Amino acid sequence: QVQLVESGGGLVQPGGSLRLSCTASNRIFSWSVMGWYRQAPGKQRELVATITSDGRTNYADFVKGRATISRDNAKNTVFLQMNSLKPEDTAVYYCNVGSASLVTAGGYWGQGTQVTVSS
Repeated sequence: QVQLVESGGGLVQPGGSLRLSCTASNRIFSWSVMGWYRQAPGKQRELVATITSDGRTNYADFVKGRATISRDNAKNTVFLQMNSLKPEDTAVYYCNVGSASLVTAGGYWGQGTQVTVSS
């Protein structure tokens, strides 16, 4: 059984920063693209950033220059550092694994962590 455990969400003021973490329970995902998606109320889930096992990355235009995705393959963990947060970044952020593509989600999702950007 695969488990993805996310942490790091919360309430942050506009202009602030957050670091999200996600650890996969199964080392089989060491080959997999790992990534972050988000879903705001009333909107579809969308890609935020993804990273391959050898460090190639893909970012959505709305976070380019404000976010950095990284991973620790030894710990099956992916991180998302987000800076200069805006109210429109408010969403539930989901960790995703299982894909071989930087632009297509895999079949495994975390439970989601709420990020709220508000003053």
